[in-house]
Amino acid sequence: MRRYDLDNLRVIAFGLLIFYHVGMVFVPWPNHIKDVKTYEGFVFPMLFLNQWRLSILFVISGMGTYFAMSRRSARQLAKERMKRLLIPLLFGMAFIVPPQVYFEWLDKGIFEGNYLEFYLDKSFWRPYPEGGAISWHHLWFILYLLIFSLIMIPGFQYLRKNPEVLLIRKLQSLSRKTFGLYVFIIPFFIYEQYLAPIFPSTHALIGDWYNLINYGTFFIFGFLLISLKDVFWHTVTNNRKLYLSFGFIAFPLLMVLWFATDDFHGKSYISSFVKVFNLWSWILTIFGYGSAYLNKSGKFLKYANESVYPLYILHQTVIVVLCYYLKHTGWDLAIKFLLMVLGTFGFSLIIYEFGIRRYKWVRPLFGLKT
Repeated sequence: MRRYDLDNLRVIAFGLLIFYHVGMVFVPWPNHIKDVKTYEGFVFPMLFLNQWRLSILFVISGMGTYFAMSRRSARQLAKERMKRLLIPLLFGMAFIVPPQVYFEWLDKGIFEGNYLEFYLDKSFWRPYPEGGAISWHHLWFILYLLIFSLIMIPGFQYLRKNPEVLLIRKLQSLSRKTFGLYVFIIPFFIYEQYLAPIFPSTHALIGDWYNLINYGTFFIFGFLLISLKDVFWHTVTNNRKLYLSFGFIAFPLLMVLWFATDDFHGKSYISSFVKVFNLWSWILTIFGYGSAYLNKSGKFLKYANESVYPLYILHQTVIVVLCYYLKHTGWDLAIKFLLMVLGTFGFSLIIYEFGIRRYKWVRPLFGLKT
């Protein structure tokens, strides 16, 4: 049975990702390109989204793998993942990411000249940041998802064929309890306490052990949660208000622990626990309210569900280009932010509708079926 709430949540999560990446232009954190002025007021909403936005996407991806395996063999699934993930990744690294580097270098005064000169310059063909090639930038999500998908096929196939295995039965029993789903935060607490301080987030694959293990676990948990079937959905739906109250308590407490004690990096056991408790509470809350109100289809969902992947691939490049041309206009924050959000959605949709969606030979380059 298809879960339309997962489709809706996937679309919403990727939509929020655009708001988040536009926000990165204005928040006082490192980014490929920044506005001439940054704003401290962006920090708290950005931190709120940052706690769960990527984690829930990996959980949803794990859930989607469960449904994909219902109509594919292990070999067919591996082939499908290579088509839908590897091809867009390679195409994006060759043609979508380089314009980001070009405008970043123009902005920082590293390069002068047109884009063709940049692409043909010998410095381009060195790995980023020394060069402009061999970088996945925001497409790291696709790379990591590809790795998780291929590695986990044998284990997932076993669980799919043996739904009464001891692990699933134990998790079903735990999940029937109000607080049972919080058992899933145990590994995240360990990662936060012992991996995060040693392996800071880089998204560079090599040495990025905290992200690989952390997001890989979210991906696996997504498959496990969907394997619990109605037990999971009944629990999150019935307890969604409780999980929401936990989130409203945990997030402000986390902010106090981080800012009042300067404990950003790992910190005390308390802040590590509050961080993972907070992000898991919001994930359960989102699934609970999604199950209650979003498990319905429609024409908009059908269009959005297909367009969201190409928009994800395109959006960061559009943001960088828009920021480059808007940053020195002298306009205030509200105008710039609004124009960048509308422009990112608008230009990405135009490219999708008239340059991708209608052409069979282009669609696979953006992970779409022909």
